[in-house]
Amino acid sequence: ECSEKKERYDTCFIKWYSEKYLRGEGSTDECAELFKEYKSCLNAALKQKGIHNMIEEARKTSPNNNNVKGLK
Repeated sequence: ECSEKKERYDTCFIKWYSEKYLRGEGSTDECAELFKEYKSCLNAALKQKGIHNMIEEARKTSPNNNNVKGLK
C-alpha cells in the first residue's frame, strides 16, 4: 500500500544523490518531504497490521538500542 510513495522517494533520492550530492552541488536532501510521506504511510500500515508494537518491543530489548532510535 506504500509502494507508490516508496518508489517516488527512491527515484528522487537516487537522482539527488547521484546528480547533486556526489558532485558537491547539494548538501540538503531535496527528497526529505517524500521520505516523511513514505515513513508516515509505512508506520500506519505497520500499526494496522499489528507489527508496529512488535518492532517497538524489539527496539526496547535490543542491545544496540542507541543505534535504532533514528529509525523511528
